[in-house]
Formats: sequence, structure tokens, C-alpha cells
Amino acid sequence: MGLIILGIFLVLFLLGFPVVYAILIPSAIYVLLEGLPLGLMGQRVTYALDSFPLVAVPIFIFVGNLMNQSGITDRIFHFANTLVGRAPGGLAQVNIFSSLIFSGMSGAALADVGGLGKIEIEAMKKRGYGAPFSAAVTASSAVVGPIFPPSIPLIVYGSVTSVSIVQLLLAGIVPALICIALLMITAALLALRHDMPRAERWPTLMELNRAFIPALPALLAPALMISGMLMGLFTPTEAAAVTAAYVVFISSVLYRELTWSHLVFSLLATLRTTSAILIIVAAAAMFGWILSVEQIPQRFAAFILQISHEPLVLLLIANLIFLVAGIFLDSTTATLLIVPIVAPPMVLAGVDPVHLGIVCIFNLMIGLLTPPMGLSLFLVSSIAKVSLRQLLKALVPFYIPLIATLAIITFAADLVLWLPSFMR
Repeated sequence: MGLIILGIFLVLFLLGFPVVYAILIPSAIYVLLEGLPLGLMGQRVTYALDSFPLVAVPIFIFVGNLMNQSGITDRIFHFANTLVGRAPGGLAQVNIFSSLIFSGMSGAALADVGGLGKIEIEAMKKRGYGAPFSAAVTASSAVVGPIFPPSIPLIVYGSVTSVSIVQLLLAGIVPALICIALLMITAALLALRHDMPRAERWPTLMELNRAFIPALPALLAPALMISGMLMGLFTPTEAAAVTAAYVVFISSVLYRELTWSHLVFSLLATLRTTSAILIIVAAAAMFGWILSVEQIPQRFAAFILQISHEPLVLLLIANLIFLVAGIFLDSTTATLLIVPIVAPPMVLAGVDPVHLGIVCIFNLMIGLLTPPMGLSLFLVSSIAKVSLRQLLKALVPFYIPLIATLAIITFAADLVLWLPSFMR
């Protein structure tokens, strides 16, 4: 029966049904055919949403929306432009470096693209960069957002697997820095090859200081959050609330650009995004419960462990599964549906669950840039006003550093786990 339910889900998904309906319809069919009370669905859905770690999701979404409305993104971009604008690639390097800073507050790739991405793409186009190249840099650098803390996908992963969210967030720092470094090298090589514009000179200390001071309150937000969690002052969920309060404070008191209309707009945008995410969380919980009752995870575990007991071989299998899943499903849906099935046999064979989380989420973030369902592709092409064909052609060189980063974090588990182990 479990395989039939999975088959119905795949058929509905391929027919173009919204993911929520593709999950809920087979779940309802199962409940009816098994003679279970319909109230069971309400109980499972409510139980899934009664999760303290998930409270961090809407708060970090709110932080990202608020930053886009209150002038923080402008100051981040100006500081990054002053710091690295002279490097080969100029504004391309600024784009990548800004994504790292912005991701330290928003925790979402689409927030990076929709907020800072608009500023970056317009600035690059005005300076003579091609629109497809500008869009490609923006989309590829946004992959870092869900890896560098705070990270909404890692929070969802931790809530599903009961893995320490603090350890997951710390494990994402080194892979994010590696990815940024490889992307900046790629942008520099492309810029030198095509003689792209850049700043005429390096900044003086006075110019760097003038750009750094206004951006400093925004730059302190990730440090505040991470240090607070490490010192045990608050949990990741409480860290999200502290970050939100901090952003409201600096936007209204220090920068004095936050208005009531900005606040209301940010809250409404957060409500829409959160609703779309949590309804999937609720539906996937019901679907996952059915699969567990039908022992699908146990059967999958037995099948996987027949192939190999070597952690590295199983990680390569996980890479393949999540790369394919990321092409068709958004990260939240893929995490909720696939991780509970894939993770147990991997952990049983000796794969560290924190390492597995970073590998899984990074695969899914690459899926944001992969047709036919890559959400970043559609958003960036809309902002830059370029066709998907043009964008994909410009993205080809940037897939190389992303795949290289994936290979590094897959084969170098100690590198991923070094910081969590050191802090522990």
C-alpha cells in the first residue's frame, strides 16, 4: 500500500498538481481505504506544526524581508563594493561577497536573490556587465545563503532528524566560505578573460572606514547570533527572535529608515511565504507518517545497506538522490519527504548526521539553479529580464565551483565537522 501511495504522489506531481495537493490527496486516500478516522489527519498535521525549532523559520523570513525594506541591503552592498570592487571582476566580486554578508542575516537563497539581487543586478548592468552574466553571478552566489548561518533549510533538516541545529549551523560556515572563494576565483578568471570593468583603484583607509562604519551594525548580526548560541544564552529559535529585534532596532534607531509601512509590508510578505512553507511541512508530516506505518524507510534502508556499508559510497548515493530531488522539488518539500527515508540507513552505516545534513542541503541548493523547477532561475531571470536560455548559458561556468564545493564537502568530512567539533 505504501508503494501505491508513493506512485499516486509521483503521478499527481508529474501531472502538474501543486505539491501540497500531490501529498495530501494520496494521504486522504490511504486514510479512507484503511478505515482510519479522518480526524487522524488533523492530529498528524497539528503535531507536525507543534515544533519549537520551526518557529525560527518565519522569524528569519521576516528578518530577510525587513532588511530589504529598511536600507540595510544598500549599506551591505556599498561596503562590499568599497572593499572588493577593485578586484578582477569588480561588481561580480561585490555581488558574491555581499551574498555572504546578507546570508548571515536572512538564511534563505530566495531572500538574497529577491532583495540584494535586485540592487546587484541593476548596478552591474549600469556599469556595463551583461545582463545574463549579472544574473548568473547573483543566482550562483545565492546558493551560499542556506548554508551559512542562519539557515532555514538546516533548521528544517534539524527539526526532521532531531540533529543539533547549532551543530548544523556551525558546520555550514566552512563549506560556505569554500564556496564563496571558488565562486570569486571563477568570476575573476571570467572577468580577466573578457576584460570586464572594475573600480579604478583600491580604496584608501579613510574610504574603507566611511563604508565600514554604516555597515558595521548589520555585520554584527551574525556574530551576535552565533556567539549567543555558543555561549548558551539562547537556542536557535530564540536567536532568530533576537536577530529580528536587533534588525528592527538598527533599522529604526540607527539608520532611521524603517517606517510603519515598511514594517507592515514585511509582515505581510512573511505571512505569505511562511504559509506556503508550513502548509508543506504539515502535509509532508502526514505523508511521512503513512510511509513509516507502511515501513517504507525500513525497506529502503535494507535495500541501501545491501548495496554497500561504506559511508563514502552511501554519501555518493545520497548526492545522486538529492541532486535529482532538487531538480523537481523545492528544498523544504525534499527535506521533509526524502530525508526521513534516506538518513537512517546512512547514519546506521556510520555517516555523521551533521555531515549528511550539509551534503543534502547543498545538493538541494544546487537544485535551485537547475531546470525545470529551479526557483532561483525563474526569480533571477525575471529580475534581470533575460530568458532562461540566456541565463543557463551564462551559468555554465559557475556550476563548476558549485560541483567542486559539493565534492569537497562530500569527501572531506573532517573539514565540515572541524568547527562543530572544536566548539563542542
